[in-house]
Amino acid sequence: EIGYPVMLKAAAGGGGKGMRLVRAPEDLAGAYRAARSEALASFGNDDVYLEKFIEEPRHVEIQILGDHHGNVVSLGERECSLQRRHQKVVEEAPSPVVDPDLRRRMGEAAVKAAEAVGYTNAGTVEFLLAKSGEFYFLEVNTRLQVEHPITEMVTGIDLVAAQLSIAQGEPLGTECYGVTPRGHAMELRIYAEDPYRGFAPSPGRIERLRWPEGPGIRVDAGVYEGSEVSIFYDPMLAKLIIFGADRRQTLARTARALEEMRIEGIRTTVPLYSALLRDEDFLAGRLDISMLDRKLAAGELLPPRDEEREDLPLVAAALAHFAAGERQAATPAPTGHRSGWRQAGRLAGVRSGSWS
Repeated sequence: EIGYPVMLKAAAGGGGKGMRLVRAPEDLAGAYRAARSEALASFGNDDVYLEKFIEEPRHVEIQILGDHHGNVVSLGERECSLQRRHQKVVEEAPSPVVDPDLRRRMGEAAVKAAEAVGYTNAGTVEFLLAKSGEFYFLEVNTRLQVEHPITEMVTGIDLVAAQLSIAQGEPLGTECYGVTPRGHAMELRIYAEDPYRGFAPSPGRIERLRWPEGPGIRVDAGVYEGSEVSIFYDPMLAKLIIFGADRRQTLARTARALEEMRIEGIRTTVPLYSALLRDEDFLAGRLDISMLDRKLAAGELLPPRDEEREDLPLVAAALAHFAAGERQAATPAPTGHRSGWRQAGRLAGVRSGSWS
């Protein structure tokens, strides 16, 4: 007997579809029918399963690599608790609340799960982390996830290259063993959605586009100036990845990057992230998987639309001051075409410590 509340989940898919929370026995039958119907419509399969519901947990996942020689390693955790309707929007590594002992225990659990099924490839073992410090298995994603770059930033391991090496039958490299995170990284998913209209899709032509650059800034984008954003595909435009010596510096660089970013012609989720940089709970790392939905429902996050960018320079300056000791090299601002070599060189400088 696990008791209530419980969660019904679609067996054939995720992303928040086919899920229903049940707090009382009398609600179970109706939730079961609704979850199966939504699962069938979304995934062509109406199988659902039931699990214990954990109140206000964190979503913490472990990146693993497994080769064809029986070796499986953990590359540390990612904090993925900032979600809207069960969809991740902001991720960071390492987690603000995972200490070395918890990291070791979660990593060992993830490795054992992978070893039990003879897993090979890059993958992610996801857990719910309760307020008590106990963690519960959620699922395994047998692929590289959207948020994998933040693990690359804090470990220095190219996960795409590692995945290809594994596929070629090569054993894991020595750099994959005994990994501990260095620095702090954050990823913001930039969506073509309007946060002021219930995150409605915002299709159209991108009339002007400028991505931020500089130390610790990486942009993985799928659009360019003049791109047509359709309603028929995933609304993600880009991933903004920020790296710093610690969480404070990463937050300061995030604020500066958002101030520099320009996407005109469509609406995006950038105002949401600017608002989060003013939120005390987010800045303090007090997160859980329902926090963002609660704050949005209560109207606590987003300022009026005409004020959305007014104080961002002040926020950026305050966070930069807050990030004690941050030093930036006097590198001229890049002009013209964005150079991948320049960006790689800057990233190498960040990792070697010359930027911090």
